[in-house]
Amino acid sequence: MNYDITLLTASEYLNPKNPDWYVQQILTEDELLLAALKQKELRVHRIDWTNKEFDWSITKSVLFRAVWDYTKRYEEFLTFLKFVSAKTTLINSLETIHWNLDKHYLDDLKNCGINIPQTIYIEKGSQTTLHELHKKYNLTKTILKPAMSAGARHTYRLHPENFSEHEIIFQQLIEKETMMLQPFLHSIIDRGEVTLVVIGGKYTHAVLKKAKVGDFRVQDDFGGTVHSYTPTQKEISFAEHVVSVCTPIPTYARVDIIFDSNGNLAVSELELIEPELWFRFEPTSANVLAKTVKQLVKS
Repeated sequence: MNYDITLLTASEYLNPKNPDWYVQQILTEDELLLAALKQKELRVHRIDWTNKEFDWSITKSVLFRAVWDYTKRYEEFLTFLKFVSAKTTLINSLETIHWNLDKHYLDDLKNCGINIPQTIYIEKGSQTTLHELHKKYNLTKTILKPAMSAGARHTYRLHPENFSEHEIIFQQLIEKETMMLQPFLHSIIDRGEVTLVVIGGKYTHAVLKKAKVGDFRVQDDFGGTVHSYTPTQKEISFAEHVVSVCTPIPTYARVDIIFDSNGNLAVSELELIEPELWFRFEPTSANVLAKTVKQLVKS
């Protein structure tokens, strides 16, 4: 059987037995999207992206969903991208995925006039220390995280009193990968992170993510909570503008917005590979993505 579109997921989310609340959220998201795609009379398939037996040439396109294990398997993922892009159409595009894998893209957004938090990249192999970096850039409280990461992997909140305890892990990390240093913005605790979903270049819906008391990470993996949210027109326009400067324009995007030290909107992350799109908060948005995908695969 040939398919119009294949949804990519990780093996642990394909056919789980007794899924917990976290896995059930993922299944619900995919079920909503599968149903929407089928309503558009598209032939749909869902598969583990690492499947070695599947003939990728029998699907017109692939849509990246919860392929979240790729962050631990970068080389395998890069090989997969090269292989599968020669067989079928990727949504989002291969060019977009490669660009979005590395958070140096924040600098590209900045060069396009998009407001981002101050970001210092500590390139792989750099010879420096946390104390030296904070002194050089006149920083006190910061967030340290990898330039290629997801799910708050190796993300640390730093201040002068804990530089020493994080120095060993910092040195181990910069031996292997590029790290990023950004000022810690208290607004992430006070106001949370606004997440806007943009499909086909247009805003569809939003959520507000808040960290649990005593933490700064908004991911639900770490006790963060997600809330329905009605964004301002300024926030909507900002998110759509962020997406508009991307080349090519992504089919789907998740724009994570925080408020900088001056209270201005700033992009914390732009997720274009496998973002959670929060369809369960706005199920009709799955129909919007399905309609956009149908236009792509039928063109």
